[in-house]
Amino acid sequence: QAQLVESGGGLVQPGGSLILSCAASGFTLDNYAIVWFRQAPGKEREGVSCISSSRRNTYYADSVKGRDTISRDNAKNTVYLQMNSPKPEDTAVYYCAAGSECTVVRGIPRDYWGQGTQVTVSS
Repeated sequence: QAQLVESGGGLVQPGGSLILSCAASGFTLDNYAIVWFRQAPGKEREGVSCISSSRRNTYYADSVKGRDTISRDNAKNTVYLQMNSPKPEDTAVYYCAAGSECTVVRGIPRDYWGQGTQVTVSS
């Protein structure tokens, strides 16, 4: 069965770093754009970053631009989000989604969603 599984979340101190993984099983990510979203309690889901299937196009929200890096390893069927110097406001459940477009605009269909991984930034 096709699915996406996020991992790598946990408790991290401000100024630290962590890498989130989005691994696909049952299908290949080669022809999919991957989008990272996050949602904090009581808040709406917001886009964080995305990468196109060709890796030509990437997007970063202003809140993470310059700190986070999205990448993909098609051989491992996995997409990563490296978070450097995370801030308390980065605390949220992070989700990855596979679709046809590298965009965080709402209303764009996504073929697959992961279950999410919790990231907590606290000292």
